[in-house]
Amino acid sequence: MKKVAIIGGGITGLSAAYSIQRAINNGNIDIDYILLEKSSRVGGKILTERTKDGFVIEGGPDSFISTKPWIFELAKKLGCEDKLICSNDDLKKTQILVKGRFRELPDGIMLVVPTRIMPFITTNLFSWSGKLRMAMDLFIPKKKELSDETLSSFIRRRFGKQCLDRLADPLVAGVYSSDPEQMSLQATFPILLEMEQKYGSLTRGMIATMRARRKAPALVSNQGGGNARLVAHSNSQASSKRTLHMSFRGGMQDLIDEVYSVLDKNKIFINAAVLKVDKVLKNNGEPIYCLHMADGKVIQADAVIICALSNDAAAMVEDIDKQLADTLKEIPLVSSATVSLVYRKKDVKHDFKGFGFLVPLGEGRKIKACTWSSSKWSGRVPGDEYVLIRVFLGGARTQELAFLSDEDMEMIVKSELKSLMGIDVEPVSMWIFRWPSAMPQYTMGHLDRVKRIEERIATHPGMFLAGASYRGVGIPDCINSGTKAAEAVLKYLSGSA
Repeated sequence: MKKVAIIGGGITGLSAAYSIQRAINNGNIDIDYILLEKSSRVGGKILTERTKDGFVIEGGPDSFISTKPWIFELAKKLGCEDKLICSNDDLKKTQILVKGRFRELPDGIMLVVPTRIMPFITTNLFSWSGKLRMAMDLFIPKKKELSDETLSSFIRRRFGKQCLDRLADPLVAGVYSSDPEQMSLQATFPILLEMEQKYGSLTRGMIATMRARRKAPALVSNQGGGNARLVAHSNSQASSKRTLHMSFRGGMQDLIDEVYSVLDKNKIFINAAVLKVDKVLKNNGEPIYCLHMADGKVIQADAVIICALSNDAAAMVEDIDKQLADTLKEIPLVSSATVSLVYRKKDVKHDFKGFGFLVPLGEGRKIKACTWSSSKWSGRVPGDEYVLIRVFLGGARTQELAFLSDEDMEMIVKSELKSLMGIDVEPVSMWIFRWPSAMPQYTMGHLDRVKRIEERIATHPGMFLAGASYRGVGIPDCINSGTKAAEAVLKYLSGSA
């Protein structure tokens, strides 16, 4: 019986294992697998703490983007669609700090494109000169060459510097932990480039896209696989509605728990770090991959899926292919941290009717974003007595803040919340999560690097790479990446590749 080794127990590796497990259960293959995770738990950056008194605290991502179908497909297969929840969009309001004052993000902003006239005209987020410059997008011709450019270059070219500073920059820094001055447009927001080429103007393109969606049938089952039953709130009331950001009733950990529950536990090993991967050839020329473990053991497999981040993957394959390892090392990774705090609602005078706020770099603040989790999601706090706040630090331009001591990080966060929100009481509880070198950065030349990586990995039959470092950092992208890698492994081992 041939064996597959899956390195990495985040959502990518778990998705790969699940696809192989399903094929085994269906009797389609005679293949074994093992999953090796270097830490003491599976789930990777998806980590939810659920306290005995009813708090749901996200250490990593608190949601996923609903425009990509793969998480819905997985939830349908697992039978856990009833655990999906929408964000509380009746409270949907995001504020941006500009010159020390909170200014509301106007309705109708899609990505960075204004699509509604009156909210755009009346907003105080932009000056009149800034609004006029953004409106010039309707008249600026499209770029003739299809060469890549940074996100910041693109936004400045189409909408001007004020849009970059007050909107695009805080959005990508707060959500993606990235620096728009370094981000590859083709690798991160290709839809913007496609709209420019098709419509000449992003504003016209976004409005046309929205009109087409309104004319389309109601969004229910087909996007995301099958008759997916979605729920609007934690009371499991069935609804066909989807919000842009969605989550799970018990936090994103629900997804990990559901996948883990259907896997063969005898095939999953935690505290199992792979130091390097060697390759030897059998008499018939087929490769055997030898995984050298931190405890000194060597595990052999006929195929291997490396779901680790690119820097860890580079260390593993250096002895096999130094050129591949060197290219993997070219993908930058940055560090970030989140701090979640619980306060008694009666002690905090701030209005929590919204999802939180973003902080542009030019404001000179230590924090880059703040989510009001108890407003954004139902069921994150017990009853109506508490508020839950999540603060973001670190990222591409201030990585050093992710490595502060607990005491220093706590002091900074409390100071910032006091200054910005007037919170001068002690929190009931607090949680700190650090993610060192955990966020891949799709900088200029990223797609060329990925192409070179894929060309090199193709010279090693039976070895595959998957995960957030390559073609999508979001949870749905990781699920898709792991699933595709599993399908490729099954074809390879069955001789149909």
